[in-house]
Amino acid sequence: MLIGVPAETVPGEKRVATVPAVVEKLVKLGFSVAVQSGAGDAANFADDTYRAAGAEVVPDAATLWSRADIVFKVRPPSPQEVGLMREGGMLVGFVWPAQNPELMQQLAARKATVLAIDALPRQLSRAQKMDALTSMAGITGYRAVIEAANAFGRFFNGQVTAAGKVPPAKVFIAGAGVAGLAAVGTAANLGAIVRANDTRAEVADQVKSLGGEFVKVDYEEEGSGGGGYAKVMSEGFQQAQRAMYAQQAKDADIIITTALIPGKPAPKLITADMVKTMQPGSVIVDMAAEQGGNCELTVPGQAVVRHGVTIVGYTDLASRLAKQSSTLYSTNLLRLAEELCKAKDGVVNVNMDDDAIRGLTVIKDGAITWPAPPPKLPAAPPQAKPAAAAPTAPKGHGHGAGEPMPGRSLAIIFGVCAVLFALVGLFAPASFLAHFTVFVLACFIGYMVIWNVTPSLHTPLMSVTNAISSIIAIGALIQVAPPVTGADASRPAQLILGLAVFGLALTAVNMFGGFAVTRRMLAMFRK
Repeated sequence: MLIGVPAETVPGEKRVATVPAVVEKLVKLGFSVAVQSGAGDAANFADDTYRAAGAEVVPDAATLWSRADIVFKVRPPSPQEVGLMREGGMLVGFVWPAQNPELMQQLAARKATVLAIDALPRQLSRAQKMDALTSMAGITGYRAVIEAANAFGRFFNGQVTAAGKVPPAKVFIAGAGVAGLAAVGTAANLGAIVRANDTRAEVADQVKSLGGEFVKVDYEEEGSGGGGYAKVMSEGFQQAQRAMYAQQAKDADIIITTALIPGKPAPKLITADMVKTMQPGSVIVDMAAEQGGNCELTVPGQAVVRHGVTIVGYTDLASRLAKQSSTLYSTNLLRLAEELCKAKDGVVNVNMDDDAIRGLTVIKDGAITWPAPPPKLPAAPPQAKPAAAAPTAPKGHGHGAGEPMPGRSLAIIFGVCAVLFALVGLFAPASFLAHFTVFVLACFIGYMVIWNVTPSLHTPLMSVTNAISSIIAIGALIQVAPPVTGADASRPAQLILGLAVFGLALTAVNMFGGFAVTRRMLAMFRK
């Protein structure tokens, strides 16, 4: 089958659906690849690089659309492109079926099979390799910070210069999904003071791990809507959230908004009154501009100045890093092609029993199949049946599970142990008692030292080995301490001394080696 890659027709769109490195892998899967001439020019992929990778370069879009069995695209096709599409062909790319009902009807009329990469069930772990939304969101979050830095009139990081002290920029990020987290990490790496908020409480640790501070709304409500998105919150939560945003707007130099809810207009988080309270020269980057924007004063596709604040509403943030975004996007489509063509014979199989493929397929042979049913998530492991309750023993005849041991039984156990120790003391040689005492003390100290360490700091294996090392070290130190002179300078005493020194040496290697390895591991997490 022939995969066709046309040039994108949306003004300002620089991305291309397939790059030369991916073309080589598609050819190995058994496909033929045709690319429209100039399709990759804006992303710095020349026609010659596609030819060298094994693709055919087609001079115009009409020829490519009419010949291709499968079309890889970035943006949804225009009505003119749908008219060029061969009947019964396949389209793979961003479609946004909820926002484009007329496009869905046009594609269905062509008896097409359409796989919308934006409809991928993101909650499936095996679908992550095909998740183009995540790939593009990471790029847009990074680029949003770069655009903010370009429009901002100061350094991001604090500096002390001969001309005076420069405070660090304060950045507030509304929404800590994939794009928001990418923005948190980028702004923190540039040296800014970063704060972020999200309706999903579980992202707080992720914000902190990237160097940001999570700002919590003073209202208890869970905001996870499933599929990696947030849900529409209650009016009470929204009022508390607006109050928190108003406070942050007064203090922040830069605000980056990322809030989107699938199938709905972008929620208005930053009001015109909040913009008025910001310092002149501040910046707002509205990443939701394409869906109407999170700021009331956003103009989609433009950067405007309102009340002394620059409001950036660009809708092509991913396209502004065209080479990187094209590479990641084409890799996502390659992984999808691998799922569709597992036999590597160049023939696709749209398996509607596969939850990931079923979620992507919004039109199958002209029949609209969107929205897809919820994917079948793995069933929870069956819980073990509770054990039958043990019969209660009569009073004075033993004890049940969980009950304290009766005083009589405890006295018997202690009595037996006392007799055993008395026999050891009466008949064992004095040297044995000394060694036995050292062994018991070493075991006790090793247990108290190691087993009281926080479990998150040690694996079970590390705890056991460290306990053994502690026992060896304490016992060896006691044996090394007394001088071996006079009557004690016998061969057994010298042998014990030698073994103690040898044990100390091995234990030192284990302990200091553990410190060295731990230091290297911690260094991996330092900037």
